[in-house]
Amino acid sequence: MQLKKTLQALYVLIIAVMAMGTVVGKYAGQADAADHVFGSWWFCLLWALGLAVAVAYFVHQKVRRPALVVLHLSFAVILFGAFLTHVTARRGMIHLRQGQWVASYTTKDGAEKPLPFTIRLDKFSISYHAGNAAAMDYTSEVTLNDDGNETHCRISMNKIYDNYGIRLYQSSFDDDLKGSYLSVNADPFGIPVTYLGYALLFIGLIGMLIDRQGTFRRLLKSDLMARPTVALLLLMSAFSSLKAQPALPKATAEAFGKAFIVYNGRICPVETFAIDFTKKLYGKARYKDFTPCQVLTGFMFWRNEWLQEPVLRLKGSELRTRFQLDEYVAPMRLFGQQGYILGPYLQDAQENQDAFSRQVLDIDDKMALLMNLAQGRTLKMFPYAQRNGRVDWFAPADRLPRSMPKAQQQYVRSIIGLAGELAVQGKIDMLNDLFQRLRKYQYRFGGSTVPSQTKVWAEKVYNHVPFATLLFIFNLTLGLVSIGFLTRREGYACFAWLMALSWSVLTFTLVLRWIISGTVPIGNGYETMLFLAWLVMLLSMPIMRRIRLMTTFGLLMSGFMLLVSHIGQMDPAITPRMPVLNSPLLSLHVSIIMIAYALFSLTFVSAVAYFLTARSQRPQVAKVNAQLTGLSQLFLYPAVTTLGLGIFIGAVWANISWGTYWSWDPKETWALITFMVYAVPLHAQSLPALRRPMGYHLYTLLAFLSIIMTYFGVNYVLGGMHSYA
Repeated sequence: MQLKKTLQALYVLIIAVMAMGTVVGKYAGQADAADHVFGSWWFCLLWALGLAVAVAYFVHQKVRRPALVVLHLSFAVILFGAFLTHVTARRGMIHLRQGQWVASYTTKDGAEKPLPFTIRLDKFSISYHAGNAAAMDYTSEVTLNDDGNETHCRISMNKIYDNYGIRLYQSSFDDDLKGSYLSVNADPFGIPVTYLGYALLFIGLIGMLIDRQGTFRRLLKSDLMARPTVALLLLMSAFSSLKAQPALPKATAEAFGKAFIVYNGRICPVETFAIDFTKKLYGKARYKDFTPCQVLTGFMFWRNEWLQEPVLRLKGSELRTRFQLDEYVAPMRLFGQQGYILGPYLQDAQENQDAFSRQVLDIDDKMALLMNLAQGRTLKMFPYAQRNGRVDWFAPADRLPRSMPKAQQQYVRSIIGLAGELAVQGKIDMLNDLFQRLRKYQYRFGGSTVPSQTKVWAEKVYNHVPFATLLFIFNLTLGLVSIGFLTRREGYACFAWLMALSWSVLTFTLVLRWIISGTVPIGNGYETMLFLAWLVMLLSMPIMRRIRLMTTFGLLMSGFMLLVSHIGQMDPAITPRMPVLNSPLLSLHVSIIMIAYALFSLTFVSAVAYFLTARSQRPQVAKVNAQLTGLSQLFLYPAVTTLGLGIFIGAVWANISWGTYWSWDPKETWALITFMVYAVPLHAQSLPALRRPMGYHLYTLLAFLSIIMTYFGVNYVLGGMHSYA
């Protein structure tokens, strides 16, 4: 008994220290958190004590089931591997200059350590996404010399060099592109042991699900669960002002919107840029009765008039109060007799994090956007094939290549100005013809960098239909209305069909984003919220026929997820991924983690449903509550399994890409905390309070706070490498 209480106390203490460490990292910096918390001797001792007591308790309990033995052994092996990495791993940086041999690397504390070979940079290069300056990959071509034996190799993002017990990773480069920085990681003992632990963890987690004597198999055989439904579930889970401002006619503005522009690192229709331009300024996709393309061309061709329009939204009250401004102001209102009224505050705002400073920087960003548009820097709309065959897109204000013919240079420099003259003169027919010729120019010189018709169609549909906004309204409305039908025998089935319709539309939305970006849509906060809502509905649908309440809660939970993304304005522009993120392991890691979060969310709604009906004395309600408890436990086991798998797959990807499999980044730390929190109810046989439905559901209700912290707290409060808010 004393052994169990000691283990429980150490377990809670370790979780609390990890949570505290992420807060220390927020306010003192990640380096201090790594040195004084996660890398400290007492933190290592705490884990060692926890492991020792856990082993003693495990032996005392005489556990002999192979799956549980392997699962718990994996944790010991992983901790031992982490200890070996902590005490034996050597890390540093090599700075290479083209043509120069280097025989050592520099450690974190500035010491020089010898390499078992000499290395020379032959060439450093950057490959770009088609037609723009967004980097796709960084590559160092190097030669290694070991006693006269030379080896040539290429080191790039997600492609490392591994030999002599040393791993080399592409890290950074010099501005002149004649130098490169390679990270060095020598961990010949810790990595193999840790990977062995991951392999045992995989075997143990899967074994826990298929163990004939295990709780999960018992739940599958329970009379409370319908076997066909559960089988399908498991199959599914595997995977206007008074004075009108001058503006172009809508049709003409939309014609300009069909042209292409380099925006946020990719080539897209001007319409997409116009929508984000208007959102950035006004907070909405439309301004009064003007379309986004009319707003954009208004600032391009009638700049003075549009600078008088109250199109800038001031989000916070601090800035409005200090300068006595309304919520919406005209850009010219920010200029007084002394010039730009925000100018004296910009330097301090860069250093401070208070609300006023953030508002100053936000408005200054909007003014910079207008300035860049006026100077022609934003409009990268003119493709040209360089002598090396690479197609780049240029703006009128850019320095054009000397190899570009003079006539073509003149066209690039003058076309926007000519369009403005035609617009002001009201020569709309000529302007329409000019825009048509502009598109022909882009297709002629843009070559393969011009988006395909399929991408253009997908982006047009996505721009014109606010799918996510409509779906959150649809799902929440249906979920609330369905509550009134829970006690009726007729009419409730239609909600299941409507959920299936909502899921189909959301699937279509995700497919559109996939087509537009060319990558799986799980790369930022907005996309992962869509994916989570999609998974919640997918996992709810097979159970709806057995437990009607799942229809209501599936609609409400998915609706709230879509609502959060809408309220938080998490819909960023679609951009190419950073080179290091272009990895199949990353997509697999995120997908599996999202499946785990979706399953955990269903344990949460099961808990909410239980407490809403717990006081009822009706026999039918008692039966439903028993089903909810069994269903929640059925969700819990694959949820913990997928979270564990997702964490170690992410660690393997990080080791391949970053050179370290664990960095105590806030996101990965809180993912580990979540794993440990949700592992507790799997040990209900040792915890009497969790064997009672009330205690179990109360725990899963509170445990969901760790999911909220992992997803939203890290993204919007703690930050870190994983923050994508």
